[in-house]
Amino acid sequence: MNTEKLVSEIKRKQSFLCIGLDVDLSKIPAHLLELSSPIFEFNKAIIDATHHLCVAYKPNIAFYEAYGLEGWKALKLTIDYLNTNYPEIFTIADAKRGDIGNTSSMYAIAFFEDLGFDSITTAPYMGKDSIEPFLAFEDKHTILLALTSNPGAFDFQTLESNSKPFYQSVLETSKTWNNSKNLMYVVGATKAEFFKSIREIIPDHFLLVPGIGAQGGSLEDVCKYGLNSNIGLLINSSRAIIYASKTKDFAAHAAQKAKDLQQQMKAILVKNKT
Repeated sequence: MNTEKLVSEIKRKQSFLCIGLDVDLSKIPAHLLELSSPIFEFNKAIIDATHHLCVAYKPNIAFYEAYGLEGWKALKLTIDYLNTNYPEIFTIADAKRGDIGNTSSMYAIAFFEDLGFDSITTAPYMGKDSIEPFLAFEDKHTILLALTSNPGAFDFQTLESNSKPFYQSVLETSKTWNNSKNLMYVVGATKAEFFKSIREIIPDHFLLVPGIGAQGGSLEDVCKYGLNSNIGLLINSSRAIIYASKTKDFAAHAAQKAKDLQQQMKAILVKNKT
């Protein structure tokens, strides 16, 4: 899944929605717990009900690691199901990896080759040699944490560094790395006022944007400053969609929540003639 195909899917579906598959067994419908792989069965139902409304799915790896071997098996079943049945979908491993070079190389192999994800989220704190092993995969995307939506983002990300906020230094430096054209960036929706300056530094890259809705982010504000000529946004929603209901028809409720967002996105794209 390269950028051109992703943009084509966004235009075809009139959606730049990413659905987070953050599965907590305490929150899924009780009848699924009787099945051999309740996490996968939950994901499968959500995917089948919403795949036409979104362009990406993002499993948060912690929600699978927490269940040990069974969690990893469910993750593998989920990504295999997506790649086999919905190859047009962009897949994101929300793993936030980043370590010394040889370790990052092993992470990249695990998520790109073994599991078959299209992209992975990474933490840039250790610098160039911790991220370039991911960028070495020409046909994959590396999504760098830039300005996140959590309250603690202000502990480091906005501190002054060389007379500019630290996150801006991260953005500027990352553009010099090998294969930086395959970088995407995480920017929280609750930081909408920063999108204008971010776009001045990285006008053409895709931004993965969490924090819409319950966390206080505004879709309209994000799009006002974040859209570019290739749309350039993936708006993530997790709990508001996948946990819309705990009844047996939970997937239909999830689809309705996804459709509500997709329709808002469609209206924005039409308004901007994108």
